[in-house]
Amino acid sequence: MVGTIVNAAAIVAGSLVGCLLRKGISTATSDTIMQGIGLAVFLVGAQMALETQDLLIVIISLVIGGMIGEWLGIEKKLENMGQYIESKFKRTESNIARGFVTASLVYCVGAMAILGSLEDGLTGNPSTLLAKSILDGVSSVFFASTMGIGVAFSAVPVFLYQGSITLLAELVKGFFSTPVIAELKATGGLLIVGISINVLGIKKINVGNLLPAVFVAMALAWLVSKYKIM
Repeated sequence: MVGTIVNAAAIVAGSLVGCLLRKGISTATSDTIMQGIGLAVFLVGAQMALETQDLLIVIISLVIGGMIGEWLGIEKKLENMGQYIESKFKRTESNIARGFVTASLVYCVGAMAILGSLEDGLTGNPSTLLAKSILDGVSSVFFASTMGIGVAFSAVPVFLYQGSITLLAELVKGFFSTPVIAELKATGGLLIVGISINVLGIKKINVGNLLPAVFVAMALAWLVSKYKIM
């Protein structure tokens, strides 16, 4: 739960700073900061990806997971949900409500929230969520500088959402062997690399549609370790 607690605290702290600055941050400065964070996220993902013990499992998982994600249209559904909720609040006069909903969607609806919470719960390593905390903390400065204190309240759904995933992962981690966790982390790490590429604006990668790859990797690694196939 350490990663989630730090994440929620970073959002609150960043929001308070943003409210104090009130548009006092230049676009050039914000772009440079986000590029630096994007590189840091890349490093976190790459370190996780290199923990694989069977590269073939990761490759097959990304292929199968990508097919499942495209069939389900996960990325599009997430985008539509965010746009729908945000459009509802844009019709109101409450800037606090808009800031809360917009920030909550950005911080909760993403692969990094799920992957980081799983990693924290299964391995006790909060490094992914700590990297996300920096990303969320800095972005909350920019959000709050334009949308106000409502952004700070998004820390509540972040805490409940990520905390629930972490606690659930802690409960079931006894069922997963070390090889299974290794391939889950490696596949998830590559998806985090994809997130960093999105942050850096290099290319739009549909990370949401690749999320099923994590669960495919868990299943394949379990089959390999149990039946010694592949």
